[in-house]
Order: sequence, then structure tokens, then C-alpha cells
Amino acid sequence: MEGQRLHKAFSDVSIEFNSYMNIIDEIALAIPTTSTDEVEEVSCECCGLKEDCTKPYILKIKDAHSGRWVCGLCSEAVKERLTKLSPRSAIKEALSSHMEFCLKFNNATRLNPKLSITCAMKEIAKRSLEHRNSGKPPVSNKIYRTTSCVPRIDH
Repeated sequence: MEGQRLHKAFSDVSIEFNSYMNIIDEIALAIPTTSTDEVEEVSCECCGLKEDCTKPYILKIKDAHSGRWVCGLCSEAVKERLTKLSPRSAIKEALSSHMEFCLKFNNATRLNPKLSITCAMKEIAKRSLEHRNSGKPPVSNKIYRTTSCVPRIDH
């Protein structure tokens, strides 16, 4: 008789527990889930690099870069351009300047590396000529040899 009452008490508790669990499950299904941890793939608008990021991070980066998604490397390049530009220029100008650079790179360097090297050499020569014609005294950028532990190599 005692075993039947114990068994009945146990089954009553388990039935009540299951009914509470069903109610909790229904409530959980009724609440819309908006997980901020969901990862989304985004593509950099400058270089095209794809990254997996969370929605809050994507919004933070877009907010900092005039509504455009840029990868970390391009973001640093834009920051550097901001320091080189006048203080009155906005981030939009720095971002558009970097995007123009990336577009040139993607159209020339990736498609035709030999032409890219030729263009780079042309730019170096052009800058060198402009520097010589500017009338400024030459700046010595030479790296001088310092004393070494081994001054010569013996065979």
C-alpha cells in the first residue's frame, strides 16, 4: 500500500513538471528570437575581401565609414589617408580616395601584373623628376653601414 502511494506521488509530480515544461516551451516559441551572435558574410566595398561578422559589428563599421562596409585593412588605410588629408576633409573623401585606389589596383594589377609594374616604375620616375624640379635640396635617405660582428666572409 505504501509503495502505491509513493508511486502515485511520483507520477503526479512528473505530470505537473511536464505540464510546466510544455508551458515554458510554448512561451519560448512565442518570443521572437533576435540573436546578435548570428554570423553574416559581408564583402568589403573597397577590395572585395569577404569576412564573417556579427550584425552589431557590421553596423558599427558601417556607421564609422559613412554607411559602407570596409575590411580591417582598408579601414586602417582610410584612417591613414585621413591623417594625410586636411583636417577639414571628411571620412567620405578619405574613403572615396581609398576606394579609387582599390579600383585601380583591381583593374590593373590583378588583370595584368606586367603592366602594373610598368605603371609603378613610371610613377616613381615621375615623382623623382618632380622632386628634382621642385628646387628643394636633396634629402639623403641612404642607409649607412654600421660596424658588424663579421666584417667579411671567408671561404
